[in-house]
Amino acid sequence: MSQVTTTDLYEVTMALSYLEEGMRAPATFSLFVRDLPTGRGFLVAAGLEPSLDYLSRFEITADDVGVFARALHRPPAELAGLAGLRFDGTVRAVPEGRTVFAGEPLLEVTAPLPQAQLVETYLLNQVCHQTAVASKAARCVLAARGRPLVDFSLRRDHGPQAGIQAARLGALAGFAGTSNVDAADRLGLTAAGTMAHSYIESFPSEEDAFRAFARAHPGPVTLLVDTYDTEQGVVTAARVLADLRRGPGCAIRLDSGDLGELARRSRALLDAAGLTDVRIIASGGLDEYEVDELVCSGAPIDVFAVGTRVGVAADAPYLDAAYKLVEYDGRPVMKLSSAKVTAPAPKQVYRRPGEPDVIALRDEEPPPGAGALLRTVMRDGRRTGPPDTLAAARARLTADLAALPEWARRIRDPRAPTPVTSARLARLTDEVRGRLLADLSRLRADRTSALPRPRD
Repeated sequence: MSQVTTTDLYEVTMALSYLEEGMRAPATFSLFVRDLPTGRGFLVAAGLEPSLDYLSRFEITADDVGVFARALHRPPAELAGLAGLRFDGTVRAVPEGRTVFAGEPLLEVTAPLPQAQLVETYLLNQVCHQTAVASKAARCVLAARGRPLVDFSLRRDHGPQAGIQAARLGALAGFAGTSNVDAADRLGLTAAGTMAHSYIESFPSEEDAFRAFARAHPGPVTLLVDTYDTEQGVVTAARVLADLRRGPGCAIRLDSGDLGELARRSRALLDAAGLTDVRIIASGGLDEYEVDELVCSGAPIDVFAVGTRVGVAADAPYLDAAYKLVEYDGRPVMKLSSAKVTAPAPKQVYRRPGEPDVIALRDEEPPPGAGALLRTVMRDGRRTGPPDTLAAARARLTADLAALPEWARRIRDPRAPTPVTSARLARLTDEVRGRLLADLSRLRADRTSALPRPRD
């Protein structure tokens, strides 16, 4: 079964109606985040590459029609108009790794209306989840201030696919590795891991466990030292590592307790044993807030392993995102609902050094010195170039983070830059709003005139 049926039912019901009404003219939908979550000074665009993979394979088969028919309790023959429908539209998008802000389109889809409608749910699913996790991971990188990070999130992620995405997004943000073997193999990442407390407990003593583990793994090893008594575990690990003379690359891992204080004591014990090159890895429910505190306190931790809170973006697990129609058949459209007003027409976002981004109409000339964020990444249902790489996305993110003001990069109480609207887009928005309000006023007047008049 294809991924076509991974959608909300109302996408199918709307598409069927469009087809019946002959509404196949080009439509543009814009995907954007209305407001940044609390505690975020920026978002990191992500999820585009999986979205393009999905769109390039989008084709409704007879089996898909059967699934839709069963969901609607209708004969498949009544849904025959959907069969063979493929995505052959255009996609303009912000490349992965760019920082983005509230109201800025992350991508815009232009395609025949039924196609553009049917892909909404999947695109929102991919872009929202991955942007949320990538943003969390990027903040961890900022908090670590150059110290390596490793993704340990798989066991707590919301499913295996989400685990692969978390590993990929960690790599995009600059993580050094992942515990997820499948993700490391698929994506060419460094696999990293140590041992569990159950391993230590299964041996007669901690030292027996350490020596057995070292015998099984001839290279550098990392020993988990907090199963019983952390300081005694460090002393035992130091003795084993000194005896084995494994050389650089070995480490101990702290997974509980006061990590800052334990790291200081562990560092002193390791140095006293002549093991100055043995690193200290910290794990155990960490995210950017704890990493920031540890780094600022001067804790001698060399590597941070982050898992649960990062893989699920625990403090901001969803985005207030929308996929809204902005133009149909050349006619700009907008929504007027309270607190959910949208701006009409296809757009471009221009980034200016040291100044707020400008959200403009797609065909506007850029302001002096500005660069366009949205690029055409798909035309006629085909990619316009080879798939992007994690290395390229990571380089874009590094540059964008360096260009952000300090108050947007802050881990605690950041402020997000606010984009401005171009004069042309503002005028068009006012014109479309005025037209819609005038139409509503006429409808109200017609309704009032049609009401029966009270008798004298």
